Amino acid sequence: MKSRPFVNFFQVASLLMVLVAVALLAAITTMHFAIHGAEVQVPALNGMTVADARSETAGLGLSLEVDNRYYSGDVAAGHILSQSPAPGTVVRREWRVRVAESLGPQKVDVPGMVGKEERVAALTLRRSGLELGMTGYLPYGKATEGTVLAQDPPAHAQGIERPSVNLLVAAPDDNAPDGYVMPDLVGSAVVSVQAQLTKVGIKSTTNFVDVPVTPVGNGEAPPILPVKPGAVLAQTPVAGSRVDQDTQVKLTVAK
Repeated sequence: MKSRPFVNFFQVASLLMVLVAVALLAAITTMHFAIHGAEVQVPALNGMTVADARSETAGLGLSLEVDNRYYSGDVAAGHILSQSPAPGTVVRREWRVRVAESLGPQKVDVPGMVGKEERVAALTLRRSGLELGMTGYLPYGKATEGTVLAQDPPAHAQGIERPSVNLLVAAPDDNAPDGYVMPDLVGSAVVSVQAQLTKVGIKSTTNFVDVPVTPVGNGEAPPILPVKPGAVLAQTPVAGSRVDQDTQVKLTVAK
């Protein structure tokens, strides 16, 4: 009879432990569904129209943002070229999915901007269905301030990737330039190239490589002239790119 209180105590303790375990399991299960219920897989959107992709992502609790637009000869206009995150990626609901939209094949003729006033050039681009890209300014005493000196891509260019045109504009001689258009340095002597870059305050690095001797030919085709030692073989950034004094130009040079 004296042992009954001990029996009751252990029964109550066991019951409490079971209740605690059940409560803990329920909490873990609730947290699992709360966490994973808020996660979704990013669907495959490539090839879909932007409207269909927006509907697809909205149904999963995701938002869609058209981040870029490119010309494409393979994907019809208004359809999606690429996406980020990739299909199948698990993300939280309300995640932003960024896509690139196809503009279809290039049908717009790139107008010639060189010689035009900067404001007129910007208006001409918009009327042509193009966008104004980056604008660099270069002191140039031989042209009126605000005149377009160069453009990238050039006039009437075909197979361009993006619907935008970068401009280089004349600035007063007393203005420090905020950018340059990278010239084509391939074939030039590296000593001359380094002097040009140093003159405008741009640093460069050189990587000298061996160049195989070009065969003379069999007489049916004209011989290919050998590459001169010290000639630039490749450059980064490429010609037409916008650079400034923070840019480091990398040159590949023939030994």
